[in-house]
Amino acid sequence: MILVILFVAAVWAGVQNALAGGGSFVTLPALILSGLDARAANIASTIALFPGQVTTGWVNRKMVSGAAGLSFKALVIISLIGGALGGALLLLTPSSFFARLVPWLVLFATALFAYGSFVKKPGEAGARLGRTGAGVAQFLIAVYGGYFGGGIGFLMLAALTATGLAVRIAGSTKNVLAAVMNAAAVAIFLFTPHIPWIRVGVVCVGAVGGGYLGALALKRVDERIIRGFVVVLGIALTIGLFLRQAK
Repeated sequence: MILVILFVAAVWAGVQNALAGGGSFVTLPALILSGLDARAANIASTIALFPGQVTTGWVNRKMVSGAAGLSFKALVIISLIGGALGGALLLLTPSSFFARLVPWLVLFATALFAYGSFVKKPGEAGARLGRTGAGVAQFLIAVYGGYFGGGIGFLMLAALTATGLAVRIAGSTKNVLAAVMNAAAVAIFLFTPHIPWIRVGVVCVGAVGGGYLGALALKRVDERIIRGFVVVLGIALTIGLFLRQAK
């Protein structure tokens, strides 16, 4: 029964990662429910979701873009370096500090994305992330992504749209970059002992299927619906994360 729950959670996480991000907030509790401790579940979730992220990135590869004067190649290099650093930090330190930051990070990213999507008028002049700001933001998100991972999709989507990218292009770009930064972390995690491969395999299959469906939806669904979905999901995740911390 637990494997069925993991599979269903993984399909949903794959779709959610493709459209907005935050899929690990679905798989992480499911893996903990299956009997893993938080650190082991975080490592297992990162490894298992990676093939789904690759699938999503491949489907949307023609829609990627650089941002704020940074080429896409530069964003990839920044993501690789940051992801590797974050993965190494996870193996050396507990993840409790970053876990406490997650609700605030998701809240900030949701508010930033909602403002840019529904409050600021099209063409309205406003502060945008420049080249340096975009590079620093991507590096910090990549370090955080390799270390903890939860919410990197929301953070990247908010940062990329803040540079002026359209949400569909930003979504496609963050999907590829999420796969890139997690590739570095996964390469490190694969050498950790006692990986629960059966559970990882079940989540992996579900995430690949969900990621493919989500990538197709990102191409075809009206952009206003995607924006609304991102904001609603971000609010729901923020509330859920704060309630979880309060327990």
